[in-house]
Amino acid sequence: MRAVGIILAGGNSYRMRELSNKRAIAAMPIAGSYRSIDFALSSMSNSHIQKVAVLTQYNSRSLNEHLNSSKWWDFGRKQGGLFVFPPMQTPDNSFWYRGTADAICQNLNWLKDCHEPYVVIAGGDCVYKLDFNKVLEYHIAKKADVTVVCRELPEDEDATRFGIVKMNEDSRIEQFEEKPMAANSRTISCGIYVVRRRQLIELIEKSGQEARYDFVKDVLIRYKDVKRIYGYKINTYWSNIASVESYYKTNMDFLKPEVRDYFFRQYPDVYSKIDDLPPAKYNPGCEVKNSLVSSGSIINGYVENSIIFKDVFIGENCSVKNSIVLNGAYLGDNVHLENCIVESRDTIRPNSTYIGENEIKIVTETSERYTL
Repeated sequence: MRAVGIILAGGNSYRMRELSNKRAIAAMPIAGSYRSIDFALSSMSNSHIQKVAVLTQYNSRSLNEHLNSSKWWDFGRKQGGLFVFPPMQTPDNSFWYRGTADAICQNLNWLKDCHEPYVVIAGGDCVYKLDFNKVLEYHIAKKADVTVVCRELPEDEDATRFGIVKMNEDSRIEQFEEKPMAANSRTISCGIYVVRRRQLIELIEKSGQEARYDFVKDVLIRYKDVKRIYGYKINTYWSNIASVESYYKTNMDFLKPEVRDYFFRQYPDVYSKIDDLPPAKYNPGCEVKNSLVSSGSIINGYVENSIIFKDVFIGENCSVKNSIVLNGAYLGDNVHLENCIVESRDTIRPNSTYIGENEIKIVTETSERYTL
């Protein structure tokens, strides 16, 4: 594909509450075995994009470890590759990334050294599969300056969390409002953009000179009447995980057979870094219903409608319902969980009870297993 990829993975979200204390949003575990950023990386790999830059910043240690090799996503290692760019001090600049446009601006030399004519920009906090070749063909056919991937949001979801767009009959974007107080449209931006490389360099340089740092507000919205900005609508599965509620819902969607079939069995595949762990172990007396249980886990109790991530231990007489238990958590005997998210590598003491009633409860306890 005649494009390079840029994944914006440096942001934080207060709506993730305690879940973002340990990791970047792009590193959030998904569906038992994946990270959020895997879906953007896999879509780029399957679209034959050979060169991808990941711009990291907030709490990026876990994300950097996950991205320590490009082999998992099969990016070009002789021509191309996977590049991780955290913010860094230079003689000309001592700032952290002040926004999405500023993050690209601080790495503009990398973009100038590329030879591909187009750039695909995506966030690292969305779950989807997308053929970027089709978006690029649409972009070229429309003679667009920027193409924004959009979708219709279901009526039961809050549209004010997203950028709201309105298009004319030719799909050219006429209105673009970022996270409005009240939504006057159900068409949202998916945070995925295709733009000509030289055009992007020009727009980012001008924004940097004017101390404008946000790609949506200071580029897309500002230039919507000047540049030809088009929307490309998708109707396949797409979900943003930037809040506890949406993160919980996205994981629970993988308990639906049609969603599992779409991501796990239909081409193209979704790739991730592989851990060498044994298969899940179900000890005598345990019972598991409608749940995903990942490798390395040991189940002794009752699990229903839940996502159990890697290397989790669930003790005797435990009851886990409608919950997410993240990597490496240890649940002592007689623990009862319902409508909860258990933080990774936490130890839940025996005989504990946690129930999320009006909202999803995040369970965090000190990991006494690892203290001296």
